[in-house]
Amino acid sequence: MAAMMMVHVGGSARVGVGGMWDGVQLQLGDGMRVGRRGVQGWRGRGRGRARGRKGGIVAASPPRNDSGNGRGGAALTRHDLVAYLASGCKPKDKWRIGTEHEKFGFQLDTLQPMSYEQIRLLLEGLAERFHWERVMEGDNIIGLTFEGQSVSLEPGGQFELSGAPLETLHQTCAEVNSHLYQVKSVAEEIGLGFAGIGFQPKWSVAETPIMPKGRYEIMRNYMPKVGAYGLDMMFRTCTVQVNLDFDSEEDMVKKFRVGLALQPIATALFANSPFTEGKPNGFLSFRSHIWTDVDKNRSGDLPFVFEDGFGFEKYVDYALDVPMYFVYRNSQYVDCSGLSFRDFLNGKLPVLPGEKPTLSDWENHLTTIFPEVRLKRYLEMRGADGGPWRRLCALPAFWTGLLYDEESLQGAFDIISDWTERERAMLRLKVPKQGLNVPFRDGLLKHVAQDIFKLAKDGLSRRGFNEVGFLKGIEQTVKTGVTPAEQLLELYHKKWDGNVDRVFDQLLY
Repeated sequence: MAAMMMVHVGGSARVGVGGMWDGVQLQLGDGMRVGRRGVQGWRGRGRGRARGRKGGIVAASPPRNDSGNGRGGAALTRHDLVAYLASGCKPKDKWRIGTEHEKFGFQLDTLQPMSYEQIRLLLEGLAERFHWERVMEGDNIIGLTFEGQSVSLEPGGQFELSGAPLETLHQTCAEVNSHLYQVKSVAEEIGLGFAGIGFQPKWSVAETPIMPKGRYEIMRNYMPKVGAYGLDMMFRTCTVQVNLDFDSEEDMVKKFRVGLALQPIATALFANSPFTEGKPNGFLSFRSHIWTDVDKNRSGDLPFVFEDGFGFEKYVDYALDVPMYFVYRNSQYVDCSGLSFRDFLNGKLPVLPGEKPTLSDWENHLTTIFPEVRLKRYLEMRGADGGPWRRLCALPAFWTGLLYDEESLQGAFDIISDWTERERAMLRLKVPKQGLNVPFRDGLLKHVAQDIFKLAKDGLSRRGFNEVGFLKGIEQTVKTGVTPAEQLLELYHKKWDGNVDRVFDQLLY
């Protein structure tokens, strides 16, 4: 057992499952508390919930609901779309940390995928026991919401928590602990378990169930037309990501460039997808490799981010030309796959003649763009594989330490400022297979990762919240250069005797 380290922020309310996270005893102050229902009472939130309320029903669509039919009122302009992104700027004392993670659910006795009927029972159980509100699409429950958090289903039933925007990593990790406790307590009663890994190690696409969500039907039909791995991405990948704020366009640009350039290092540190259909696939992060051939129009690196003059306007121009998937009207999805949002903005969308988009349409469209770093009214770091419990808190710690401390952000920017487009592209292509052992300039990527890790650690120290312990989940990887995937492969070839089924026990939440 790892030695226990006590960390706290002012108070004495112990949190977490058994109060522990990877050897760290968590304590929160300022009236914050964590129980089975999640993080509550943090500063600046103050949202209460009536005691005894049962989980209700949210009469809402899975995307942002439409506000009318797109006709009438002031038509949106390109300026409005730019202003929407710029409205994300906020002062540093308002910056928050939002963490999202996906996980594979499976039947404990057979290691087969969960059926939708089992998922429905799980969602209903969470709603009844822990007072989440149900999100419905027609007669189907397809998600849950609770005080800034949401649970949603990816196309193949991957279970996702989108966390609330929180002030500290202690709150973030407590939120993860609370969620996993809730899911585990309900799932075990119906014979289900969850594993943290980046790519499904056992099932084929054909064996994977399809969730009853309208947008996924449109994507499932469109994806094979534009890339080799679209269906694999939809049905067989899991990720963990962190969403972070900026205070100005200049700050956004610097963070975007640092995040995009260093995303291959995050991919390597969290590489955790070396198996496909029961055998090694030749990659350390097959999930990351998949994104190289999903849809070149909406994924991958974004060289224009590093060009002079990049800002909110340039990103809007990029997004306008990313082909659409759908528009949501009158509780129905309208298939717009391959059509132009720019045409929609001008009222020239063939499937909705004369209609122009609402701001909700723009918000929905931004969610269908999949680069390694994505801009909304915040920045999403999207390059890491899903992983076990102890690493779900390490990713937000890594990026928070780098991007929320001015000295560390500048240090990282100085490191990547002379990297060429060719070098960045090379890392993006080689890291999924070679991890931290990719040769880079006069050494290995591992050596750059060590410098970046120190910046992240120092940045967390300067934040003053005793958050450095959350980097423990990746510290050994940084030191040795041995990725989680390489550790799994060693187990597979030796201790597991070539039986990939053992990975479900190894990575069980």
